[in-house]
Amino acid sequence: MEKFYDDSIQIAGEKIYFAATDKGLFYVGKNEENLQSATHDPEKMRKYKAELLAYLNGESINFTSPIDLSGTALQLEVFEALKKIPYGETRTYTEIAAQINRPKAVRAVGTAIGKNPLLVVIPCHRVIGKTGKLTGYSGGIPMKQALLNLEKTNVNQFPF
Repeated sequence: MEKFYDDSIQIAGEKIYFAATDKGLFYVGKNEENLQSATHDPEKMRKYKAELLAYLNGESINFTSPIDLSGTALQLEVFEALKKIPYGETRTYTEIAAQINRPKAVRAVGTAIGKNPLLVVIPCHRVIGKTGKLTGYSGGIPMKQALLNLEKTNVNQFPF
């Protein structure tokens, strides 16, 4: 079994857990149950923590640390599409389905988005309902709204 490491941050009263293998970050979220066999190692997790905090503090708009992502073929396709949504912008589930050339697979796309193991890093918070309504987010709708507000506020601060 591959060894993995974890740490957490506290932001706006919420505890966010993150974990990585030697290959890269594989989990960011609120659920620590999946990390029971992880080795708590703040030093090994330092670069990931710095990037998460820089993003959450509005000091950075992207992530450059390696990730160790797994999933079904469809999930990986959807995750790649999510990574292409520009900072400060949103897309609908329908637009993501069309982007991956599966226009009739909107529900499957929604299910894949719901399985995103890397909240914030793979920006599923940027996906909204076709009416503009904020829909499900494993971090909770208040967190999704806060992330969108953060990006909306900071989008004009980064001219590139």
